[in-house]
Amino acid sequence: MIFLRYLIVAAFFSYFARHSAFLLKRKIINREVKKVQVIREIVYSWISSFIFGAFATWILYSFKRGQTHLYLHIHWYDFFWIPCSLFLILFMHETYYYWIHRWMHKPGVYKWIHRTHHESLVTTAWTSFSFHPLESLLQALPLFLIIYFLPLQIVTVILALIIMALTSVVNHLNSELYPESTYRSRLGSWWIGATHHSLHHSRFNYNYGLYFTFWDRWMKTEAGDFASVFTEVTHTK
Repeated sequence: MIFLRYLIVAAFFSYFARHSAFLLKRKIINREVKKVQVIREIVYSWISSFIFGAFATWILYSFKRGQTHLYLHIHWYDFFWIPCSLFLILFMHETYYYWIHRWMHKPGVYKWIHRTHHESLVTTAWTSFSFHPLESLLQALPLFLIIYFLPLQIVTVILALIIMALTSVVNHLNSELYPESTYRSRLGSWWIGATHHSLHHSRFNYNYGLYFTFWDRWMKTEAGDFASVFTEVTHTK
């Protein structure tokens, strides 16, 4: 099911990235992606999906045994708790990922774990799940651990998984979906899109974030020319 979801979402965005006049004008790197890259990405994504599925199966097993803090019934306080807990999940995931991502860029670690993902210098929608199996394990850990200590209504987990899947594909699209005004707004300036992450794939040592830009800003690892590149990509031609 996880792999099928990946295929549907990636195929949908990949099709429009190649056929939409709007997205074609907003390509970040104008370089043709070879078919062999896409095949490699799908193969690694199948392996990643199997690993993610194994974690999901264990979560379901633990839930049935009452070992997690997941719950099904909606209480009055969930109308407040669901959005708050969703933000907490994304914040904790962002924090975990930023620092584990920087660790994976250390030379001794990079060649064994993270190089597989970076073989896609020009990213595609298919790159979104293309990880070395060890990196897939690291990717799956945060949500797996969170459900054992944070009470979560099941809707929150579903929303978090949808956001994770969509942002992963959108950020690897190599075409910028967000409007030119995004990074001039207070909220939009904290959100990561395809331009931000594409600069990470092409330059390696900048833009380590997953959903938000705040850790890159606080730790001064955001590419200095990101704003100008984003404006150039999104400016109406």
